[in-house]
Amino acid sequence: MAEVLATMVVGPLVSMVKEKASSYLLDQYKVMEGMDKQHEVLKRKLLHIMDVMIDAEEQAAAKREGAKAWLEKVRKVTYQANDVLDEFKYEALRRKAKEEGRYKDLSMDVIKLFPTHNRIIFRYRMANKLRMILQEIDDLIKEMNGFRFMFKPGSPEPINYLRQNNSVIVDPVNIAKESRAREMKDVVDRLLAQASSSDPTVIPVVGMGGLGKTTLAQLIYNDPEIKKHFQLRLWVCVSDNFEVDSVADRILKENGCKPTGCSALEKLQNAVSGKRYLLVLDDVWNRDEHKWERLKSYLQHGGSGSSVLTTTRDEAVAKLMMGKTEGAYKLESLGAYFIEKIIKTRAFSSKEEEWPGELVKMVGQVAKRCAGSPLAATALGSLLRTKTTEEEWKSVLRRSSIWDEENKILPVLKLSYNGLPSHMRQCFAFCAMFPKDYEIDVEMLIQLWMANGFILEKQGERPEITGKKIFNELKSRSFYQDLKSVPFEQKYYSFRQIKYRYCSKITCKIHDLMHDVAESSMGKECAAIATHPSQKKGSPAFQTLICDGHVKEDLKILSKYNSIRALKIKRGSFLRPKYLHHLRYLDLSESEIEALPEDISILYHLQTLHLSDCYYLQRLPKNLNYLTSLRQLYTHGCRKLKSMPGGLGHLTSLQTLTCFVAGTDSGCSNMRELQDLDLGGRLELRQLENITGANGAQAAGLGNKKKLTELELRWTHGDQEAQNNNHEEVVEGLKPHDGLKVLRIYSCGNSTFPTWMDMLNGMVELKLSGSKKLGKLPALWQLPALEILHLSGLESLHCLCSGAATAVTFQKLKVLFLSNMPKFEAWLDTDVVPGEETIFPEVEELVIGECGSLTALPKAASVITESSGGVDTKCRSAFPALWNMTLRSLNMFDRWEETG
Repeated sequence: MAEVLATMVVGPLVSMVKEKASSYLLDQYKVMEGMDKQHEVLKRKLLHIMDVMIDAEEQAAAKREGAKAWLEKVRKVTYQANDVLDEFKYEALRRKAKEEGRYKDLSMDVIKLFPTHNRIIFRYRMANKLRMILQEIDDLIKEMNGFRFMFKPGSPEPINYLRQNNSVIVDPVNIAKESRAREMKDVVDRLLAQASSSDPTVIPVVGMGGLGKTTLAQLIYNDPEIKKHFQLRLWVCVSDNFEVDSVADRILKENGCKPTGCSALEKLQNAVSGKRYLLVLDDVWNRDEHKWERLKSYLQHGGSGSSVLTTTRDEAVAKLMMGKTEGAYKLESLGAYFIEKIIKTRAFSSKEEEWPGELVKMVGQVAKRCAGSPLAATALGSLLRTKTTEEEWKSVLRRSSIWDEENKILPVLKLSYNGLPSHMRQCFAFCAMFPKDYEIDVEMLIQLWMANGFILEKQGERPEITGKKIFNELKSRSFYQDLKSVPFEQKYYSFRQIKYRYCSKITCKIHDLMHDVAESSMGKECAAIATHPSQKKGSPAFQTLICDGHVKEDLKILSKYNSIRALKIKRGSFLRPKYLHHLRYLDLSESEIEALPEDISILYHLQTLHLSDCYYLQRLPKNLNYLTSLRQLYTHGCRKLKSMPGGLGHLTSLQTLTCFVAGTDSGCSNMRELQDLDLGGRLELRQLENITGANGAQAAGLGNKKKLTELELRWTHGDQEAQNNNHEEVVEGLKPHDGLKVLRIYSCGNSTFPTWMDMLNGMVELKLSGSKKLGKLPALWQLPALEILHLSGLESLHCLCSGAATAVTFQKLKVLFLSNMPKFEAWLDTDVVPGEETIFPEVEELVIGECGSLTALPKAASVITESSGGVDTKCRSAFPALWNMTLRSLNMFDRWEETG
């Protein structure tokens, strides 16, 4: 049977260019003056091409070589037209900036970096470019008529687009548990049976791609018996790279291991030494016996019963790792009952009584096409969700290449991809640039989509929201998987590492087979994320360059990539804005730059600027306010930054500003610049000692910023007596909206809490640090959503819960961290005793250190009765859910709990 090719993503590119050709900026600033006729012809001819795009893509997918070649030409010309229209738009933005008087601070050296500031030269140069493009489009239209491409309507938006009940309709974890219960028990029993084995036991799980090998391994890894049996559990996804040192290093880093040793392999040996461990090596392809034996030699030092569980599609890999021909666990295709169940949960609504009977009867036929693959069933079911008639379902089933013996389920996945609306196909195909098994930051992905023009602006909706909807729809169809929250940063202390669990970035991965689908659509246009960029001349299609490592080569080669829209490098000293006029996304995070070049202010298209953790960065460009397209500015972790440049209030498109530094220099921005900015997410305000009075603080308008979820207020750590003593007025003036989720306050000189604290009923995390005068806390137990409470450096605090008139219970608190509070001695300052409820019923992690006056944990309110051998034992605990506790440097501590 013929393979279904993933259709080339060309239609959305043409649509994007057509929208740019219609931009009001081009007319408003007369940048196409003298080219009006060509401008109108361009818009009209782009519409002609768009009309037949669906038919051309379908014919290319059916291996009509002429159609494929025509689409390639369209793609090439479209990218060229995109660049030309971007140059027109850039010139419009330049003229707009000049009209608004934002040229006066630019030096002539910077002005010379513009593509041109002479209107006559600009018109002559651009007219030539436009004329060449129109000629090529004319040729394409002649060929188009020769091929007799016909108009066809595009794929509709998914009917159930972002259904509110998605999480109710499909619970893949529960379906996997139910469908693979027998397999899970078999493997768990085999692992537990090896308890006395001195050598590590290797159990490979072998099966075709898309059968759910990784899902099965995850279920096993998290099984309660496995958790109890193994002292150490480790997981790493290997994929194509089985360089032994790299694998060892990843095992340690990705599982939070920090053993001693000179090399990664020595550290791995020390990490597992004497411990019964379970190591999961997911998605292994290595057939080099010497590499496996070398890694295995360092794993031999674990305790008795240690095991390695591996997943692979290759039986030869399984034999190599086991050292014998039999014994691998072969994962069979999923049974028809569960395949049908997956299809039904994906294709229909949550209410079974509403399922259309004529379509339910066809589910069995659909299931037969999925080769027992849950991944294929999910993809095909999601495709059918947009089909509401029997004829539409039959049309899908009639496609002869829905499944074939050679490629198994890959044609099904490509069919699901082809059924996406064209803009979604474009967004997913872009992900071919990520290597297989790459952990993708979802927020970054959406910003890259925006930078490349994949997200067209909708009336009344921010492109970030549109991008999130696209991602969620693709996720619901299993184009993305393994979503998880990853902390933005790890917090290290002298005796304990705390991971903040609320504010984190969301990451995802792409299944290998789905990655193959994306690659087959992008073809030669795809360039994967690299540590070292290619030195070769890039094509106009090459618009994104992400270098994850420290690049040693001189990045003057960027001048070859004059179409680049998105750039991530860690050597900002090589940045040359004069080559980057198209740039929308710039990530210099963790680089060693001390200052950005002033000419970055001519990047009028720039939407996202990442400067996080640039530890040596001392200042931002003084004309940063010229970047009026800027939507995201990440400045957290820039420890040496002393102020913000003036005029930030002009950045009216700004959605994210992660850190604002209040300065004292003339010409820097004050808090009033934040007043009209519609900021969301995370905001850190630093050097608050430089703010004068409540009015200066209120000018920030934090109470109106309803999209803020996380707020940090920082005074410079030091002698609070010597600082401007207006902390109370300032903190009162910085009152946030009542929906805030996270609040952290550092080194505030207040002796009392802000009066607005008790209205933060949605607050999940609260941290107070270094407030030396604070002697009394408000009724924190009355905050109904509080899960994480971190108190440190409160040198005057005596009691956690003051003035309680009734029983005290922190209903949802999960993490309690108390540190460096020498006067802290009491949990309650009254005689109020809790009733049947405990003070901390849900606390799982408890850390107390450097609290020299504390003598005991709080009085237990409940009595827990346990029966052992016919004898009842009573024990009391104020922390019945506790599973991790650290107590350190408690000089007066002499008993478990207070007496009473």
